[in-house]
Amino acid sequence: ATTGKILNIKDAYSHPLFYRGVDDSTGFRTRNILCFPIKDENEEVIGVAELVNKTNGPWFNRFDEDLATAFSIYCGISIAHSLLYKKVHEAQFRSHLANEMMMYHMKVSEEEVTKLLHSGIEPVQKIHLDFSEFTYTPRSLPDDSTPMGVLSMFEDMGVINTYKIDLHTLARFCLMVKKGYRDPPYHNWMHAFSVSHFCYLLYKNLQLSNYLEDIEILALFVSCMCHDLDHRGTNNSFQVDSCLCVCVFQRHHFAQAIAILNTQGCNIFEKFSRKDYQRMLDLIRDIILATDLAHHLRIFRDLQKMADGETRSQAHRSLLLCLLMTSCDLSDQTKGWKTTRKIAELIYKEFFSQGDLEKAMGNRPSEMMDREKAYIPELQISFMEHIAMPIYKLLQEIFPRSAELYERVAANREQWAKVSHKFTIRGLPSNNSLDFLDEEFELLQSQGAFGDDSHRMNGCLDDDCDKHDQ
Repeated sequence: ATTGKILNIKDAYSHPLFYRGVDDSTGFRTRNILCFPIKDENEEVIGVAELVNKTNGPWFNRFDEDLATAFSIYCGISIAHSLLYKKVHEAQFRSHLANEMMMYHMKVSEEEVTKLLHSGIEPVQKIHLDFSEFTYTPRSLPDDSTPMGVLSMFEDMGVINTYKIDLHTLARFCLMVKKGYRDPPYHNWMHAFSVSHFCYLLYKNLQLSNYLEDIEILALFVSCMCHDLDHRGTNNSFQVDSCLCVCVFQRHHFAQAIAILNTQGCNIFEKFSRKDYQRMLDLIRDIILATDLAHHLRIFRDLQKMADGETRSQAHRSLLLCLLMTSCDLSDQTKGWKTTRKIAELIYKEFFSQGDLEKAMGNRPSEMMDREKAYIPELQISFMEHIAMPIYKLLQEIFPRSAELYERVAANREQWAKVSHKFTIRGLPSNNSLDFLDEEFELLQSQGAFGDDSHRMNGCLDDDCDKHDQ
């Protein structure tokens, strides 16, 4: 153990390091010993193994030493795996305790459930006449009305009756999910509600039931609700760089969704068969993981092939679910220009907060996260050209009825180009663009910088959304 070298003793009693006390007390006679170290991947000694009294020879030879050396490698691997398993087990236990604490503080009272269901589920038309139209802006709905909005969408999609979901369980689940969101500027409950509403719009306007199974549509809607649970306002790369435990947020969001489903009185799938229940969880996991834009870019060619094909295979539907989830996640870009601009302000507030944290840690944030370098109009143009527009173009190829979505995204891209042009000719600086985006916009708009379509976008009147708030 001290030297880390193999020790082959041919005559134990003649060796100065051998202790005879054990033999004297037990009557055992030690003739020869082969002692060898067990090392980890860093060549540090983590154990010692000892072989005593070779049975088919007078003592251990060189061949035995080679075998012992090889065996010690496997011993080291086994010990390392055992120690790693212990660490994983302890981490899982800590995570379980943390989830229990979180669930305790997220607890929904029976009074809250009763209050939500007191007057029954409202028809979607009562929420707003245009609630089922692509032109409706879900962010115009007051925050305390959103749980009823979710219940109304569940009811209108027919899944409550189809899957015999208990209303009290569904209400408690919705309230728990709402409480599971933190309050960063953008990735909060209102974002989740907007994403869920867009999923509902796809179902109502594109006849998704002709393309997907009922269980897949329900999984997509629930995934939209839960896809950013417990988001902290930072992205995956920040989690990795800062060595935080939730290094891949999509998996964390899924874990939080499962924790809510496992909470007493919240399992809306409790009446599913074992097979359907497992499939539902698998679908939710895969759909939430698809919200990672890096994943979207990896499968984009497959999505293009899927859009060109006519098959309705399982692989085809899986890719379609990924595309639909991403289109829901980015659906703010399909609204009117005024809404899109407000959303950009929220997103970059969140980005810049992360950039400030990275600077405080001694790291250099990316350009879009750096409030001193980010030029929002150009960043938005790039995002819409390389991410948003291709997504809604694919959606249009599969669902021609969604053409207005692509047109609206393209029109918003043109508005950002006008903003960028006006800022350039006015000589505005590229830093602190969040500040001047908010401060200068109204001035530029009042001067007619954006033309007559600064409010109205393909039939979507953003001013109407303001009236909804009043």
